[in-house]
Amino acid sequence: MHAPAFLSRMGVHAWLILGLSPFAALADELPQPPVAARENWQAAAAAHAHILSQVKWTPVAGTMPSRKGGFFQQGQEYTGVPYSSVKSEGRYIGFDINLRTFLAAVQNPLSVLYSENLADKTPNSAGFYGTVCSSFTSYALQCAIPEVSRRHGPGVGQGVELVQPQTAQAAQVGDVIYTPHASATSGSHIEMVTAVTKDEQGQVVSVLVEESRPPTTKTTQRSPADFAAHLALKNKQLFRITDLDAWRGSNRAESLLFPNYLLDATPPQINRTLLLDLGDWVPYQKGQPVKINVMDHDALGVKTLVISRNGKPVEEIPLTRPGLVERTFTTCGNYTAHMVRPDGTPSPACQFAIADLHLRLPPGTAPIEKDWTVHFTSENIEIAAIYLYNEADSYGRHPLVLTPEQRRQGQATIPAHLLKKPGTLQVWLIGQHPLGRLKIRQDIQVTRKS
Repeated sequence: MHAPAFLSRMGVHAWLILGLSPFAALADELPQPPVAARENWQAAAAAHAHILSQVKWTPVAGTMPSRKGGFFQQGQEYTGVPYSSVKSEGRYIGFDINLRTFLAAVQNPLSVLYSENLADKTPNSAGFYGTVCSSFTSYALQCAIPEVSRRHGPGVGQGVELVQPQTAQAAQVGDVIYTPHASATSGSHIEMVTAVTKDEQGQVVSVLVEESRPPTTKTTQRSPADFAAHLALKNKQLFRITDLDAWRGSNRAESLLFPNYLLDATPPQINRTLLLDLGDWVPYQKGQPVKINVMDHDALGVKTLVISRNGKPVEEIPLTRPGLVERTFTTCGNYTAHMVRPDGTPSPACQFAIADLHLRLPPGTAPIEKDWTVHFTSENIEIAAIYLYNEADSYGRHPLVLTPEQRRQGQATIPAHLLKKPGTLQVWLIGQHPLGRLKIRQDIQVTRKS
């Protein structure tokens, strides 16, 4: 496992701005950094982007689907997290799971990265873990839930303006490049400027642009002429967020456990004895099978697989050789799984949680013109947010971070006229646990009075 390249470049500077070390000890209790010292949040955003764009990883099997087509090549090193629009079906790297969980799953040839392909379940997807252009920039800008790319510009978002002139000389770190959608239903694209290099006379000589696109993130250094040509392609526009809090609105991650940049920037120690089908350090929905791959990579031998809940053993499974052990847990709690070797020594433990989410929508349909209420309950996981995804409206994506009072009451009101168009509305309930997020989804028809 390689440390992200940003740690040896401008990313270190951005972390020092925050007064924090990028090599802080691995712990679930790591504190969340602020969006940044307010005078330099742009440098911090660039450092956040580097965490995902510069990480290196190598597939250990040849069955990990690529959004570009085919599969990632076994044994080849890749830079940057993979592209996949996982939506409600999979998990977004940085938002639903920490980077370490993805890196653990990469090392398990039986993980969901190699056994699951979301392409048949949701458009623009491939692997079970991934990111897309808008989740990449939203992660850099410390959003609670990914914003869609078309909400990055004026006319939709606040606290953002068109850069003038539209040239490399005017570009600044933290600026975003927006590619407009060709039609009301087609996709758009967003990129971020993460470095601007100037000569002794103060003239820009190069601009570094980072983005998420198939198959992984892409980092491109452009001269002023190349930058101008890039903007001219597909009528791209250079935008500047002038007020980060205004642009994010209520979609701020400070009150949530994710993103956790300190933890994501810390190179993890991957368990070489056993790994879960979801990797390691990850929550499961109650009733979802947990598949434990006992690998014994260091040939130290296997004797007993010990599964514990809340620190107490609940099952001891004798083993004579490496292999797959599957269990379905119906009791919520915080679990570990470790191997006792023939000499009596324990292996490192995988950590996972079993949690339960329940969502209840109004019977029938939901009105555009009136308030309506969503009800929810949870066990061993805190309700963090509700996400509304209007299939009939490409602008109808609404992240609703819940207040402590809404969490206590177990309900949230969807205000009248928040949704603009009738059609199928996906309602995602998002829970957060120190090991990751869980999402469940229900659909409802949104209607307007005739």
